[in-house]
Amino acid sequence: MTKADIVSEIAKSTGIEKVQVQVIVEAFMDSIKTSLTNKNNVYLRGFGSFIVKKRAQKVARNISKNTTITIPEHDIPAFKPAKSFAAKVK
Repeated sequence: MTKADIVSEIAKSTGIEKVQVQVIVEAFMDSIKTSLTNKNNVYLRGFGSFIVKKRAQKVARNISKNTTITIPEHDIPAFKPAKSFAAKVK
C-alpha cells in the first residue's frame, strides 16, 4: 500500500477531500520525522511505537577490496508494533 492508497482510503471512509487528507498525512509523517530526529519516541496506543535505536560500533569488510572499515555507533529509526496489532496480523 502506498501513501496515495492511504490517502484514498481515508478520503473514502471520512468524506474529506483527498487534497486535505494528503496535507494531514504529510503533516503527520513530518511530525514523526521531527520527533525521531530530536531523539523523541512516538507512541500510538493500539498501533505501535516509532523509536530511535542505537546501533553499536562494528567492523565490516569490503570483500572486493579485501579491507576492513569501522562503522561508528549511530541511531536508526525503528517501529515496534503494539501487542494487539501484532496479534491481529498473526
